[in-house]
Amino acid sequence: MAVCNAVADSVFDSISRGGSEVSDDQLSILHFLYGKNLERALRIVDLGGVKRIAGEPSGRALFLVVGESRRKEEYICFPAHHCTCYSFFYDVVNKAEQLCCKHQLAARLAEVVQAYTEVRVPDEELAIILSRL
Repeated sequence: MAVCNAVADSVFDSISRGGSEVSDDQLSILHFLYGKNLERALRIVDLGGVKRIAGEPSGRALFLVVGESRRKEEYICFPAHHCTCYSFFYDVVNKAEQLCCKHQLAARLAEVVQAYTEVRVPDEELAIILSRL
């Protein structure tokens, strides 16, 4: 898993340095690492389903990522560490079948290509959002 994460980090860094454009080679590597989750994450990003919530004045931030279900739930997401969705706990933590969930991947992709909606809130409001964890 550590090697896969290092490869993914390298690809995301190169996308970020390359002006936020994703090459076919980069997509191919990401698809190899993430499989069907990449396709689902790209769909979420393309539909504008990623919000970055930044607290002021601290600058602390989290992502709210829309799910694909009919209910369009928003999941609190930290791309490298945690998501509040069921798949994160089941497929990533419990079974260790995936490197991350589609919401984490969507947040990470949106971050490197700057395809998210930025929302600035007072730190107090950010704390309330975090209390939903």
